[in-house]
Amino acid sequence: MVETVQSMEGLSALKASAPEQPKHVQKLDAQGRAYATGKRKNAVARVWIRPGSGKITVNTRPVEVFFARPVLRMLIQQPLVTANRNGQYDIICTVSGGGLSGQAGAVRHGISKALTYFEPDLRTPLKRGGFLTRDPRVVERKKYGKAKARRSFQFSKR
Repeated sequence: MVETVQSMEGLSALKASAPEQPKHVQKLDAQGRAYATGKRKNAVARVWIRPGSGKITVNTRPVEVFFARPVLRMLIQQPLVTANRNGQYDIICTVSGGGLSGQAGAVRHGISKALTYFEPDLRTPLKRGGFLTRDPRVVERKKYGKAKARRSFQFSKR
């Protein structure tokens, strides 16, 4: 039944091997593209990536037209720069909901997830950079008896 161990060598033989890390595999569709969904605040982005010249299209418009502010374009490029894949993939996005900042964050999240589906080896640097984590912060709902979510109505004694 239960074996007793007499020495340290016997103890190491009994020790269970460490559980293996899950093996991530490449997920591509029939056209050879990787697809992922990114979310941030109320924005949802559907992202397809395929090998190409580095052209990014958002809602059938170039990224320079859709995201006019340089900060938002830089935000979208972050996963590609971190993975050293800048200019190697064509990216097609459809994004809806939220404002421009939330949409840029959703596209960034979607690009990161699609990169890991296309190249599973990139998961470690992207996860270390925090690009695969969905930002859970959303706008707090308005409560009854309040002017906004937390702000009270102005108080007057007379």
